Amino acid sequence: MRNLISFAVGGLFGLGLLISGMTDTTKVIGWLDVFGAWDPTLAFVLGGAVLPMAVAWQIGARRGNRASNDMMLPSPSNAGVDRSLVVGSTLFGMGWGLAGLCPGPALASAMFGGVGGLAFLLAMALGMFAAPPVRMRLDRAASA
Repeated sequence: MRNLISFAVGGLFGLGLLISGMTDTTKVIGWLDVFGAWDPTLAFVLGGAVLPMAVAWQIGARRGNRASNDMMLPSPSNAGVDRSLVVGSTLFGMGWGLAGLCPGPALASAMFGGVGGLAFLLAMALGMFAAPPVRMRLDRAASA
């Protein structure tokens, strides 16, 4: 049952990305082009995601961080700003600005994004698998 719910929620998320146009790289790049042909529609998509999530976190906190199926919800992290956050955010932003895709829309557009969409998805997956060993190596070098 959990897999079926996960599949349905993932499909709903992908459908939302498709309907909102967030799988269209030109729309995303238009959002980032603040000094040119700026397209503010992504602000409505972000607001449409952040506001319900803020309500959901409040409901979850009142329920003792438990979901409706009584599973524990992850607590928000207050780890602060560190090197991993800055480097990860920078790489994410660079990829988003260059390709107009981030992980959710990349997966949603993988089937119709052509060779460019598949190349982005492959590069993203490679980066995700390469990040932990690179981080361990950098941490060892910094502590030596």
